[in-house]
Amino acid sequence: MKLPGIHRHYYLGMAVNHASGEWLKYLFTVGKRKDYDALTRYLSKRYKGEAILCKNGRSALAIALKTYFKPGDKMLVNGFTCFAVYEAIKAAQLEPVFIDIDKKTLNYNIDTLARAIASESRVHGIIVQNTLGNPVDIKAIEKFANEYNLTIIEDLAHCAGVRYPDRREVGTVGAACILSFGKDKSVDTVSGGAVVLRGNREKAASVDENEQPSLESSNNIPSKLPRLSDHLRARFYPMFGAMSRVLTYIGLGGALMRGLVAIHWVEKSADNKLDLKRRPSKFEAKLALRQLKELRKNGEPPLRDFCYVHDREKLLKELQKNGYYFGGFWYERPISPERYYEKVHFPESDCPNAVYAAKHIINLPNYYTCRDLTLAREVIKKYQEEGFDESK
Repeated sequence: MKLPGIHRHYYLGMAVNHASGEWLKYLFTVGKRKDYDALTRYLSKRYKGEAILCKNGRSALAIALKTYFKPGDKMLVNGFTCFAVYEAIKAAQLEPVFIDIDKKTLNYNIDTLARAIASESRVHGIIVQNTLGNPVDIKAIEKFANEYNLTIIEDLAHCAGVRYPDRREVGTVGAACILSFGKDKSVDTVSGGAVVLRGNREKAASVDENEQPSLESSNNIPSKLPRLSDHLRARFYPMFGAMSRVLTYIGLGGALMRGLVAIHWVEKSADNKLDLKRRPSKFEAKLALRQLKELRKNGEPPLRDFCYVHDREKLLKELQKNGYYFGGFWYERPISPERYYEKVHFPESDCPNAVYAAKHIINLPNYYTCRDLTLAREVIKKYQEEGFDESK
C-alpha cells in the first residue's frame, strides 16, 4: 500500500541501509564457524594478505597500527573524519597529525601533506580514507609515501569496492587495509570489521624494541565471541529500524529510537567500543560475505553525494516538512560526533577547510533511487553554496 503525501519519504532517514524486509535476514540468518572461515578466506584472496576478523572497524585499525608502528610514531590523518579513527590511533599509542582537506573532494592532497610533514618529526605512516567513497589520487600519494618512507594504511569503511583513478581497487595498495561493517558503511551488518595485513612488518616493534609483534599471539588475533548484548543489538537493530519507519508516519519513530538508545537496545555508532579481543557474530560474517560479493559484481558508487549549504538547520527543518529525515548524515564537527570533539584537541587553525565542511556539508545516501531523492534535491538546491553536482 502506498501512503499518500509526504510520509512515504520518511523511511529515507531511519535505519537507511535496511530496506523493507531486510530486517528478516538479520533476525533469522544462522551463522556457523565455517562462515568466519569463508569470510576470512575471501578477504585474504581479494586483498592479497592475512585477514583477521574484528569487533568493529576501529578495532581493526588499531590492530593494523599496532602491527606496523612503534608507540610514539605519528600518523598523517584526514582532518575531516570520525572519532573512531582517533580512538584507534590512541589505542595503538600513536599520535595523529591532522591534515586539511580539499573542499571539493573531502580528502587531503599532496600540497597539504607536504606542508604538514615539513613541520613534523617521527611521521611514519599515512591513513588513506577516501572520504564518503570519493577516491584520492593514489598514485600521487603513493609517490609521496615512498619519498618520505611512510607506510600506507587504507581505511575502506566508506569505499569498499571503489576503484582509484588508476583503476586499482581500494584496499590493494597499502601495507594493510581495514574494513568496517558498521551502520551506514559500504558493507553494513550493523557492527563488525576486518583487517588485512599485507606489507613488510620488519619496521614494526612492540614496546620492547627487541621483540617483534607476533600475529599468531592471542594478544593480536581476536578470539573471543561477541558479548551477548552486542550480538542481540546487531540482530534486532534492522527490525527496530523498520518499526521506527512505520511509527514515523504517526510521529513516533524518533521517540522509539530515543527510548531504545536510552535502554541500550540500540547503540549509536560512535559508542561501539574498541575491543581487540572480540570477533563479530557468526551471522554478521555470513551477511558481510554476501555484501562483499555483491560489491565485486556491481562496483560501488560513493557512499554519500554531498554539497555545501547555508542555514543548514533551517534546511533540515524544511526537509522534514517534506518528509525527509536527514539528521546525522554529515560530520557536524571536523572530528565527529560532537560529544567527543573536545577529547581530540583538533587544530582548527591548521584545518580551515575541514572546519568549513563540518559547518556547511549535507549529504545524501547514494543507495536510493533518483526518484526517491528528487524532492530533497529540489529543497537543497535553494540552500546550496557550492560543490553540488545535479547530475549525480
